[in-house]
Amino acid sequence: MEQHCGLITGNKQPVPLKSISVTLSINDFVASVSATLNYENEEKVPLEAIFVFPMDEDSAVYSFEALVDGKKIVAELQEKMQAHSIYEDALSQGYEAYLLEEDDYSRDVFSCNVGNLQPGAKVAVTLRYVQELPLETDGALRYVLPAILNPRYQLSEQSVKSCLNIKTPMVPLEDLPYTLSMVATITSQHGIERVQSNCSLSPMQYLADDKTSAQVSLAEGHKFDRDVELLIYYNEVHSPSVAVEMGMQDMKPDSLMGAPSAMVSFYPDIPEMELSKACGEFVFLMDRSGSMGFPMSNQNSQPRIEAAKETLLLLLKSLPMGCYFNIYGFGSSYEKFFPESVKYTQETMEEAVQRVKHLKADLGGTEILTSLCAIYKAPSIPGHPLQLFVFTDGEVDDTFSVIKKVQLNSKKHRCFSFGIGEGASTSLIKSIAQVSGGTAQFITGKDRMQTKALGSLKFALNSSVNDISLKWDLPAGLSAIMLSPKQTIIFRGQRLIIYAQLTGTMPKVESSGEVCLKYTLQGKGLKNRVTFSLQPKANTSFTIHRLAAKSLIQTKDLGSHETSKGEEKDVVNISIQSGVLSSFTAFIAINKELNQPVQGPLAPRVIPTPDLYDSLPTVECAVRSRFGLPDLSTSKASHRRLGLNAPAFCRRFLGLKDSAEMRSKSCSPTRKITFQMYSDCFRQGYTSCAPLARSGGSSRMMKNSYSSTKKTTIQISSDCVPEGFEESVVLQLISLQKANGSWELGENLTKILGTNLEDIKAANPAKDGDPSVWATVLAVLWLHGNGKDLECEWELLERKAVAWLHEHAGSSIPMLVQAGNNLLKLPVTPAVFGF
Repeated sequence: MEQHCGLITGNKQPVPLKSISVTLSINDFVASVSATLNYENEEKVPLEAIFVFPMDEDSAVYSFEALVDGKKIVAELQEKMQAHSIYEDALSQGYEAYLLEEDDYSRDVFSCNVGNLQPGAKVAVTLRYVQELPLETDGALRYVLPAILNPRYQLSEQSVKSCLNIKTPMVPLEDLPYTLSMVATITSQHGIERVQSNCSLSPMQYLADDKTSAQVSLAEGHKFDRDVELLIYYNEVHSPSVAVEMGMQDMKPDSLMGAPSAMVSFYPDIPEMELSKACGEFVFLMDRSGSMGFPMSNQNSQPRIEAAKETLLLLLKSLPMGCYFNIYGFGSSYEKFFPESVKYTQETMEEAVQRVKHLKADLGGTEILTSLCAIYKAPSIPGHPLQLFVFTDGEVDDTFSVIKKVQLNSKKHRCFSFGIGEGASTSLIKSIAQVSGGTAQFITGKDRMQTKALGSLKFALNSSVNDISLKWDLPAGLSAIMLSPKQTIIFRGQRLIIYAQLTGTMPKVESSGEVCLKYTLQGKGLKNRVTFSLQPKANTSFTIHRLAAKSLIQTKDLGSHETSKGEEKDVVNISIQSGVLSSFTAFIAINKELNQPVQGPLAPRVIPTPDLYDSLPTVECAVRSRFGLPDLSTSKASHRRLGLNAPAFCRRFLGLKDSAEMRSKSCSPTRKITFQMYSDCFRQGYTSCAPLARSGGSSRMMKNSYSSTKKTTIQISSDCVPEGFEESVVLQLISLQKANGSWELGENLTKILGTNLEDIKAANPAKDGDPSVWATVLAVLWLHGNGKDLECEWELLERKAVAWLHEHAGSSIPMLVQAGNNLLKLPVTPAVFGF
């Protein structure tokens, strides 16, 4: 199918997509979603509207239909190539046609084509999907309606066919021609405590007196400047459960959709163990592409690279003595701190901390695969299993190649992944964690990368659960066939969801079954049991069946270039039987009931997406701040005075002659300059990538001309200095900690404590003891007294400090704590030191 380039708004042409309305129904931890896209052709020619949009990787899309002049046209799910052929034939014959497909290279990107939309016609296209909701560490269920689709870095020549490479126009938020509305209904037998969101919501309304049902809606005027996130808190702690769903009556009784399906949810009662002193090899792979210079989100202005540096500092300070570690940075190329992983000592830790302080988002695009290959090729360290931490904004085109590489090496490591900022690929982040037995985290809104990274390190350091198995106790003649992949690891506080198909004869009278989860923790056998009713419930959406089918598809479907022919055939069969979309199938619908086929050429219209970084001055300001260059005023008027013209910069930087050549290179003169262009330009030594016009300066880019620039009309402004560059006092204290967990008594520590060295020495009740013991007690006390809101970020390094104190101070700790409290005027209890 031809891939069109339609820069609609630049040509002032109407956009056929007018609104998106979403109806969300959440029942316990499963979401059912119906999204309707309303199109109207206001032009005088027939159109093909093309809309590329993100969805969560776990979404099981099972329905696609169009409403035209009151007539419902239901799409069929077919093999993708066949669906494409039918679609093209319909367009060539002048019929209206509708196509919905998942991208070949990423499970979290979809495209919807509405073809031969007649002049004046109105069409409502609806897609439906179901999805498991992930559990946050604080017990909340998290639903995300993705609204941001970032450009993806093209990883391979094969991925040039991705729908992500359709040249989608970007427009400022205020010019976005379509709106979004959402109504959410939530039900749970546990009772709904509250619903939080990163967007403005209407007040929550309870629909039942016992607060088991509630409704909220997105406030009017929502801008597509962030993903819509809901956090749902239930009153009771989540408990294990089993739900059994009837199969489809018209399907074979022993088939995937004909047999009853069960969904088992466990919350394993894993006791908290002492953090492992056993070692490992910890490799931190940090995205250093140009987009890491952007702010964390619209609600957190700290640049991503600065948050990354703080995160690496905290991780380095929290590692156990005796382990091995290394730090990689990747972009278009990759760099590593050490030729191979080194043992964690005071010397190696200090060297790494110094290098972290100088990291920049200066490595170009998001080429993650090469760095992963380098990590996997490194020799393993006996007795030190590899724990890989991957931090990225996820802007990679061919995600399946990355997932496949991680999967091939899954037996030798665990991968903990972190999606940074709005629009990070859920397909990449979730899948690389899932196939390797790690965890996935998304850092959006006001989330702190530091908090989530340290939480995952705590997982990695805890003793893992082994020998996981399920035992079913069912009536005679009934058995369970597992549909979910075998679980290899469970972490404390995690939920485990398992799908199974019940085959055989269901009992005629009311009866029950039992499923038992068995696992081993530090050599001790543990069990969790749950009893459930074997009377299946009817569900017209067949939610459990479709979630089970999605789970099966995810284990086999790695795109057209990474999936074997046998697996591809299985995926197509599962997809068509269940009605759940895959990368090898597509929904297709044809409307042949027109008065007459559409005549004339078909005009392509690609639906624009919001440009979150449409302010040229803001982008340049962020880069200038990061590279230590003079700041510019962020006002558009100031930019016009300076002659900072986007097309002029784009032509000069790309070496193009004029706007015509820019168009031939698929670069619109109205498109905003990307952060990466600025980053690359400044790294080459240019202080301005735009002509210094109206001040008598040359229109060429001036190299190393700070003084020249300041003498022109460029004005310095402090308004655009990004927050987060100033190191916090907590971080200053943490940066002084030694690798073994202790602090030295010195002037730098006393400044943070707010006293002087003489007073500290005089207050020490153990004047003949090791000064580091006294200093470490004071540092820990100060953290509890002044950094409590960030405790989850320094908890691990504090535990290391307390363990060191027990080895070096023992029974004198209570005396030192009391003296320290008196000196610092704090009320910290000795219990934090284990007394």
